[in-house]
Amino acid sequence: LIMSPAMWKWTCLVSHLLLSTTVSPLGRQQPLHSKRPFISFTGDQAEGNFNHLVVDERTGHIYLGAVNRIYKLSSDLKVLVTHQTGPDEDNPKCYPPRIVQTCNEPLTPTNNINKMLLIDYKENRLIACGSLYQGICKLLRLDDLFKLGEPFHKKEHYLSGVNESGSVFGVIVSYSNMDDKLFIATAVDGKPEYFPTISSRKLTKNSEADGMFAYVFHDEFVASMIKIPSDTFTIIPDFDIYYIYGFSSGNFVYFLTLQPEMISPPGSTTKEQVYTSKLVRLCKEDTAFNSYVEVPIGCEKNGVEYRLLQAAYLSKAGAILARSLGVGPEDDILFTVFSKGQKRKMKSLDESALCIFVLKKINDRIKDRLQSCYRGEGTLDLAWLKVKDIPCSSALLTIDDNFCGLDMNAPLGVSSMVRGLPIFTEDGDRMTSVIAYVYKNHSLAFVGTKSGKLKK
Repeated sequence: LIMSPAMWKWTCLVSHLLLSTTVSPLGRQQPLHSKRPFISFTGDQAEGNFNHLVVDERTGHIYLGAVNRIYKLSSDLKVLVTHQTGPDEDNPKCYPPRIVQTCNEPLTPTNNINKMLLIDYKENRLIACGSLYQGICKLLRLDDLFKLGEPFHKKEHYLSGVNESGSVFGVIVSYSNMDDKLFIATAVDGKPEYFPTISSRKLTKNSEADGMFAYVFHDEFVASMIKIPSDTFTIIPDFDIYYIYGFSSGNFVYFLTLQPEMISPPGSTTKEQVYTSKLVRLCKEDTAFNSYVEVPIGCEKNGVEYRLLQAAYLSKAGAILARSLGVGPEDDILFTVFSKGQKRKMKSLDESALCIFVLKKINDRIKDRLQSCYRGEGTLDLAWLKVKDIPCSSALLTIDDNFCGLDMNAPLGVSSMVRGLPIFTEDGDRMTSVIAYVYKNHSLAFVGTKSGKLKK
């Protein structure tokens, strides 16, 4: 998600508000223009925009990914440490980067745009991935941002050549008795031969280990990755998958995406390109990615379709919302923001909707689809990955809630859209960001808008 600097001001503010709830009760309704001024942080204007922000849930320290900088801030937004990540001599056409082999392309001073920022709690380090050198990552010590490692010698160390800050999303899956995994999802910018669009990587304990960021499994035929076929680009030349959000829940890892597809409008013989929002699900333990499933998601209110995903956040239902939804208070709820329509990804309309999904209901839809496919009904319905329709194959087996796929009927697409429940719409100032949490059984959502306003 790309935001203007004004939008990032509210992001820093929200972080402070959420941290403050541990000491300041919100039971009394107070106006947002209370006497205590909002706390803000302004970086070096010459360095450009802020890109990503993560908060250490144990200390309240804030890590801010910017252009050429990583900042560590206190909970009241005072600078504690900075780490410089660029600029450096580079050329986006160098693959592998010139730091590995000589590049014939002209090198110029190039900014390093932070594309991913993750806290690895188990090893007390920050994973900071940038746009330099085809998207390599640094591992920084949380205390002082000292560089623990910077793998760049192998092709799996280059995550993405895209220079946009919203092009990569990562989810860490942690284990108590073995190395963690990092699921990486990224736009590939027309370079599927270099970069998988989604993969799972090893997070070794040793930040300088040879296997850091290596694929969890990789042999001649199977790997822990999904690549976009080159044939897809002949059908949709600018095809890419844009990853808006990711999380883990139960036995699965999920990503929320926006991707183009070709459809035939009713009554038309020609196809047109639209954008479809989809949820992607993978089993945490699936090294061959046979569990890959895509589900279209969207929202509708008063006959208006909201189909372009802008932002999302996973929260618990809470007792009050759970009762109205018919679920348990600890059930996972997805808060999502969609803008109106389906056709204009880069210039979304200002009309937008805040919608909620019960994750269990999405999983139930996936299970129904898996069961029908393994009865031999329909096709795999994943046009961009298979290019042509492939019939489902019949197999006698039981498919429960945690089924992780076989080397048949995979990867799989769900054709029918799962619709969210619209709870708020905004017609003039497009919503662009959302976070949510439960306070005293109530579900609270903070929404950021295009103009930099904050709605609670």
